[in-house]
Amino acid sequence: MHPNPIFRQTTDDKNLAFARARGFGTLSVNGGNGPLLAHVPFVLSDDGKTATLHMMRSNPISRALSQDLPAVIAVSGPDGYISPDWYGIEDQVPTWNYVAVHLRGSLSLLPQEGLRGVLDQLSAAFEARLAPKPAWLADKMTDEALARMMRMIQPAQLEIGEVAGTWKLGQNKPEAARLGAAGKVPDGVGQELADLAALMAGAKPA
Repeated sequence: MHPNPIFRQTTDDKNLAFARARGFGTLSVNGGNGPLLAHVPFVLSDDGKTATLHMMRSNPISRALSQDLPAVIAVSGPDGYISPDWYGIEDQVPTWNYVAVHLRGSLSLLPQEGLRGVLDQLSAAFEARLAPKPAWLADKMTDEALARMMRMIQPAQLEIGEVAGTWKLGQNKPEAARLGAAGKVPDGVGQELADLAALMAGAKPA
């Protein structure tokens, strides 16, 4: 997380809403030889206290979960390079604006007999966003194919103890400079640049 408190004024509710809407992040735990990472879809509970997910059994994090482990899911949002020329004021430096939320807590495996429920929960959450397309259901698979797939994965859950977000959107710049940069962002370098520009334009000044 960026250490500047100007970029960390967002409430837990807004950070959790952002993470819930993204539904995908980088899961990290400490391993014996360094950090272990996995890129995972997840579903947050209604109260924002747990994130439910699944991983391949062959994933190093799955193999490390013989006991509960401290873990974090880093959820990334729009990001983009900001040229100093875009501010229209002197003595500025290049930077990168972005949104990111970290969900930190304790990661544990769930009972294997609950895997089907986890799969249904995850698919239902994301299929609902594709409406009016009829939702895909695991029942569409043959029993043999579903059983084969389920043997390869394990359900897990992160008990969330801390939520932290960085919304670095130029709040520390004069409004005219921030809006000027926001107008240039869509033609710049980064990801989801139109969304980043809109967030910068609506950001509250420090």
